[in-house]
Amino acid sequence: MLIRRTSLAAAVAVATLGLLAAAPAFAGYDKPPEHLLKVLKAPPPPVPSLDPSGQRLLLTTAQTYPSIERVAQPYLKLAGVRLEPKNRSRHDTQGGYGIPACVADFTLVDVGNAKHTKVVLPQGCAGAAQWSADGKRFAFQNAVDTAVQLWVGDAVTGQVKQIPNVQLNPIFGGTVQWLGGGQQLLVKLVPPNQGPAPSSGTGAGGPDVQESLGSSGESSTYEARDTLTSAHDEQLFAYYGASQLAVVDVAAGSVRTVGAPALYDGVNAAPDGVHVLTETLKAPFSHAVTYQRFANDVAVLDLGTGRSTPIASLPLADRVPVHGVPEGPREFDWRSTDPATLVYAEALDKGDWKVTVPHRDRVLSLKAPFTGKPQEIARTAQRFEGIAWSADPAVSFLFENDENRHWRQTRIVDVDQPNKEGRLLWDLSSDEQYADPGNLVFKRLPNGAPVVRQDGAFVFLRGQGASPQGDRPFLDRLDLGSLKTERLFRSGADAYEQVLGLTATPGRYLTWHQSVMDPPNAFVRQQGERATAAKDGEAQYASTATALTRLTDPTPEVRQIQKRLVTYKRADGVDLSFTLYTPPGYKEGQRVPAILYAYPADFANAAQAGQVSGSQQTFTRLAPYRLMLLAGYAIIDNASFPIVGDPKNAYDTYLEQLEADAKAAVDKAVDLGVVDRNRIGVTGHSHGGLMTANLIAHTTLFKAGVATSGSYNKTFTPFGFQNERRSVWQAQDVYLKASPFFYADKIKLPLLLVHGEDDANPGTEPFQSRKLYQAIRGNGGTTRLVMLPNEPHWYTALESNEQLVYEMLNWFDTYVKNAR
Repeated sequence: MLIRRTSLAAAVAVATLGLLAAAPAFAGYDKPPEHLLKVLKAPPPPVPSLDPSGQRLLLTTAQTYPSIERVAQPYLKLAGVRLEPKNRSRHDTQGGYGIPACVADFTLVDVGNAKHTKVVLPQGCAGAAQWSADGKRFAFQNAVDTAVQLWVGDAVTGQVKQIPNVQLNPIFGGTVQWLGGGQQLLVKLVPPNQGPAPSSGTGAGGPDVQESLGSSGESSTYEARDTLTSAHDEQLFAYYGASQLAVVDVAAGSVRTVGAPALYDGVNAAPDGVHVLTETLKAPFSHAVTYQRFANDVAVLDLGTGRSTPIASLPLADRVPVHGVPEGPREFDWRSTDPATLVYAEALDKGDWKVTVPHRDRVLSLKAPFTGKPQEIARTAQRFEGIAWSADPAVSFLFENDENRHWRQTRIVDVDQPNKEGRLLWDLSSDEQYADPGNLVFKRLPNGAPVVRQDGAFVFLRGQGASPQGDRPFLDRLDLGSLKTERLFRSGADAYEQVLGLTATPGRYLTWHQSVMDPPNAFVRQQGERATAAKDGEAQYASTATALTRLTDPTPEVRQIQKRLVTYKRADGVDLSFTLYTPPGYKEGQRVPAILYAYPADFANAAQAGQVSGSQQTFTRLAPYRLMLLAGYAIIDNASFPIVGDPKNAYDTYLEQLEADAKAAVDKAVDLGVVDRNRIGVTGHSHGGLMTANLIAHTTLFKAGVATSGSYNKTFTPFGFQNERRSVWQAQDVYLKASPFFYADKIKLPLLLVHGEDDANPGTEPFQSRKLYQAIRGNGGTTRLVMLPNEPHWYTALESNEQLVYEMLNWFDTYVKNAR
């Protein structure tokens, strides 16, 4: 239970206590006005998931915001993992940026007859569901007070049941996976009879000692999240990390353990349902990096005999070049079209992109019984990114990526003929959006293995369909012979409609449709006749749509908000865009106060930097900063803030490009006749928080700023940040110039700083906001610091988000809307 502080403000330092007459400075969590609060608390749209058979749709609605009591549950920090010891549930999402959301609702929808079946969820915190390969069942985890349970649902009836005598251990993920079609599950259990957790004892545990004996090699700052700090931490890591593998018979509810307990990290079942790839962490444990870099043994476990066959023993990888990969075998996976064949990569350039070699990686395969010599099946000029297998053994899609050029290639290869050069399918910038061919559509084989979906000589592609007018998602069919595509579907220009998947019936597929006025809903589309005069880029076939769901609008008042795509140019000619939202009741020609929101992005060249992304046709929902619309502000949203240039030195001109991006956006918003130039605020989160502080320090375009969870002194991420690869010792001027901390004496415009007290992201640790606040305060600037208790990088609790909206509204009202 959270012990409520006397006041949130008591936990923060406030430069001007008399700033907010209506704000009780020492009264706990505050709330925004009720009409903003109502929209903030509205449920999100459900997330649709089509089962592998294409017969049923599962709609998953997440809890809007948990309480601060949920967010404040005690947890352990164990080498990059946050774990609640009382039940062993994860207290963080992947990467440590948030707290896992509980499922509020599961609803099953029959694609054939549109019957809706609401699933009655058990008490606790249910997680996302995993479909079985045959689509007849789904499994999910459920966290209760003392355990993480395993539940299985019937896709026809919607009935769910708990598998008894199962206490899951989700610490490293991969906790539950289906074996074969849908009769068995492979799970990670808390080891039986493990005994109590290691005690810290009654005395001091001794110093935390680390040592480096002169070995060269960088280690990214971002690998130092929640690292181990003591011998006791190591004991806790070994205790809570240990799991027992087991096979669960779903129908019988029986549980059969396999092998001995170990620190199983990666666990991946082969298509044959017998062999399992295991990656087992081992001591000694590092205090410098997270568990993903720990030494580990790779082996194949036989579920029938319990025998384990060693594949590789990998050392601690704490000296990996920034933006590089570890040496030795990596990226282990199974070949989908073979019952038991491992495929993996090895670097030929020591994992270092700065090394010039003809080939960066080689790809190897190893067949059961895994005791022979691996066979080399490919070499890639750039970094290997994986293989997508089709049901045809001679047709596989091999991906590689050149991070230096932001470039990617895809080849169609026959891995059984490694000396035969594959056919080049795609060769384009990884930043390219307009010409992005989309992603391959997959299906599940009866044994559960994923393969590219084929229809004779054709495969399918679906993508976002970026265009100068915004995203228009599509479904294409690719001819493997000619390598030409034809467009089966494209979203209308007045809506945003994505393809969810193909059904078992030829020419029939499901879409998720929404518009500015219409909430997201599922539709069944039936492909019709070929269009006689389809325009370039449009669908070449007609289709008819039938509504499958009829979800209603939880916030009709938001429909009064108007939005439009605005395009313009930066002073150097780079194309830019933003979405302009105007408040309810806005009349054309009226000038209103505005808030600019952006997140800078890195691009290797200007052509891709100027491409429009996103859609103005999506159902309008209001993130906390967008709630300012209900208080009379316009929002200059997702403004393009590209940092363009060679990744090796693009940040040499970071500040100049930032200022040029901001000036172009502000000038355009003012030229439209909507925004009052003298009443504009700016806000951004994380890297956008850094942007906000820099714009307040170096420009006079804005009246005030709100920076959330930012990083303001880049010398504390000395081995790179964003796309900057040089260390601070190689590019000291770049790091200093990008850091508003060193310009705190120039920050005279009002700047509100908000940060989660438990931010796990090493680039944005909470001290960053505290130190910038102290620097601004010491130099006589106007600032306010709000530290949100128990919050990670993304704020989770309802109370924290209410406080954020309250703070933002009062700050902008005081210094922007009512500015003199």
